[in-house]
Amino acid sequence: MSPETFAQVSNLLVPTATVIYALAMMSHAFEWAAGRAVVTQAAEVQQEAEVLVAADGSEQVSSGSAGATAAVDSPVDDASSSRTERMEAASRIGLLLTWLAFVLHLGGVLTRGLAAERVPWGNMYEFSITASLAVAAVYLLFVHRYRLQWLGLGVTLVVAAVLGLATLALYTPAGPLVPALHSYWLVIHVSAAAISGGAFTVGGLVSVLYLIKARAERRVLAGGTMSASLRRLPSAEAMDGTAYKVLAFAFPLWTFGVLVAGPIWAEYAWGRYWGWDPKEVWSLVTWVVYAAYLHARATAGWRGRRAATIAIVGWFVFIFNFVGVNLLVSGLHSYAGV
Repeated sequence: MSPETFAQVSNLLVPTATVIYALAMMSHAFEWAAGRAVVTQAAEVQQEAEVLVAADGSEQVSSGSAGATAAVDSPVDDASSSRTERMEAASRIGLLLTWLAFVLHLGGVLTRGLAAERVPWGNMYEFSITASLAVAAVYLLFVHRYRLQWLGLGVTLVVAAVLGLATLALYTPAGPLVPALHSYWLVIHVSAAAISGGAFTVGGLVSVLYLIKARAERRVLAGGTMSASLRRLPSAEAMDGTAYKVLAFAFPLWTFGVLVAGPIWAEYAWGRYWGWDPKEVWSLVTWVVYAAYLHARATAGWRGRRAATIAIVGWFVFIFNFVGVNLLVSGLHSYAGV
């Protein structure tokens, strides 16, 4: 196949993967919506039961409560069971669609590289489709190990949004790199940055859901209710541990890829290891935030909400480094401002 044919295949696969990620996102959104409906219906029935019990009078509370509950629980149990089955089916469909989209996405990245006859991250479009592929890859890598299916909505939303932005606003025809960028250190640098960035995104999403679940658990302790979707999530403590494991995996990769391989590549490309370029500065800021996260957990014993807050701040700093610096700030990197 010619480079032009590979380019056409890539241009077909990437938008197709975007659509399938969006379908997976809709499936996971239905899963969460069904979970909220289960609790809403159960709460309404419980309230109705309390009204019926109160109407029976104080002397008949025990028998009235049992009768009212029996009268209304049976259809609710059936409806709740049916909704739970639909939630689980939606979760499985969303995961299968994510796998399908990932395979097409991977094919789109590979054929883009074959079309350009180089590694496919020479401009912002290529780095976007590669970085979003890394997000999906990290999610699918950990989905069975840590049972991260519950993160499907956030992951597919992020990946579909990045791919959509890349396809509609950042597309650049495949072409050769400028001579200064021909270095295997570029491959090492960007590969490590993309994988660690994918892990940062997964860790950030887990931290966001941790805060939501922890708040719901506190509400339950105070006598409130929790939606079925949130009940299906692991405990807040388990989610806190999962975020830590993912970010502890990502941090050494970011350290090597950005602060070691990056300066070596910069010296080869521009004749200096460090020049306080905006991309370099914000990459260092990202490293500092995640170093603070790991340090606070290891030495100060920070867990829970404080650790999750740092992780989320780090994720937003990374997103600004990836999107804001690349699109809004001029710099020496090949994809800055493209």
